[in-house]
Amino acid sequence: MTPSPAPSASRQPSRALMLVLATVGFAVNFWAWALISPLGPLLRDLGSLGALSESDVALMVAVPVVVGSVGRILVGALTDRYGGRVMFPLVSAISIVPILFVAFVGLGSYPLMLVGGFFLGVAGTAFAVGVPFVNAWFPPERRGLAVGIFGAGMGGTAISALTTVKLYTGLGERAPFLITAAVLAAYAVVAAVVLRDAPGRTAPTTSMLTRLRSAARLPITWQASILYAVAFGGYVAFSVYLPAYLKTQHHLAPADAANRMAGFVLVAVLLRPVGGWLSDRIGAVPVLATGFGVVAVCAALDSTAPPLHVGGTLIFLSMAAALGAGSGATFALIAQVTEPGRVGGVTGLVGAAGGLGGFVPPLVMGYVYGRTTSYAIGLWMLAVTAALTLLLTVTVVRRTALRPDQAGRRALGADAQGETAHV
Repeated sequence: MTPSPAPSASRQPSRALMLVLATVGFAVNFWAWALISPLGPLLRDLGSLGALSESDVALMVAVPVVVGSVGRILVGALTDRYGGRVMFPLVSAISIVPILFVAFVGLGSYPLMLVGGFFLGVAGTAFAVGVPFVNAWFPPERRGLAVGIFGAGMGGTAISALTTVKLYTGLGERAPFLITAAVLAAYAVVAAVVLRDAPGRTAPTTSMLTRLRSAARLPITWQASILYAVAFGGYVAFSVYLPAYLKTQHHLAPADAANRMAGFVLVAVLLRPVGGWLSDRIGAVPVLATGFGVVAVCAALDSTAPPLHVGGTLIFLSMAAALGAGSGATFALIAQVTEPGRVGGVTGLVGAAGGLGGFVPPLVMGYVYGRTTSYAIGLWMLAVTAALTLLLTVTVVRRTALRPDQAGRRALGADAQGETAHV
């Protein structure tokens, strides 16, 4: 690998500026990624897409997660190769196409809405661009906080929750999509002009498949995938399904449900950098263990459907805090035990697991509710899953965190053998 020529000190952009631009890009793309979720209950009530069941709404709001999840594997590997300077504007520009498709074609047809939502998932792949981009700009002892701050860009879903329904009802059904497309276009231009990859970044020379196989062999990859599927997957699941849940379970108006979902997202967003910061200081494992413990308890309590004004709101906000901190701690752990040149590949695989972790629960919740008129079973499933993940964290993950160098040497040795065989 040949290092990219480093610019002179006087011409180097600041780390802070690169972090801010990456975080803004993540937020804008996540805003686009979450456009359909707040509209799900409203579109069902209006009947503009036909008669929709609870499962239909769950599928509609979950579909964008698919490409945003699986696509992260490809985008993470491409970011290792081409850098965030290329990939951030590219992903942002491509995401404009499905947004306009939904605005002008999908709003009148449920099948076409599913098609548009599927490709809208491209915006969700921005996460796999930002983590390796930010990671390369900061030294190891500051990566947890830096990646945590970048991860706060998931607050783009809060922007969507607060604005989409209001724009749809106040300015017209196409307004939220056209405004988001315009913001994405503006960001793509700014990113293309201002973003710079970290000095000395090395582009890998091996094939993408080789790099993905290498990343998949690292113990931290599959372990972090499980952690992130529960932590970030839980956040995504609630952020896309909470409006429908609150409307059905607690009989809230769509706008009120969207506002409460925004509060959930805001708490998770604020706690994500806190989780990264704490991981830099006390280690990622204690932060993760505490977070999963809180999720298990809160999910079990919420299965009893407590009134929002009594304890339900506090339970949801506590869960949001735990999921946000756990998401930040997961990537702090990756940064601590993974060499920088592999972060993109690992991020892609782990990010895919996190997104898919958010795809399944809304479908399960909708399916279970449609047959039992109760969310209790789905919430108990979350409680058990969080408890099992807590057990994994304090045993297997803890050993990996204590011996990162051994895992890295094993993977490097396997890579060397593979490259020799290839030659």
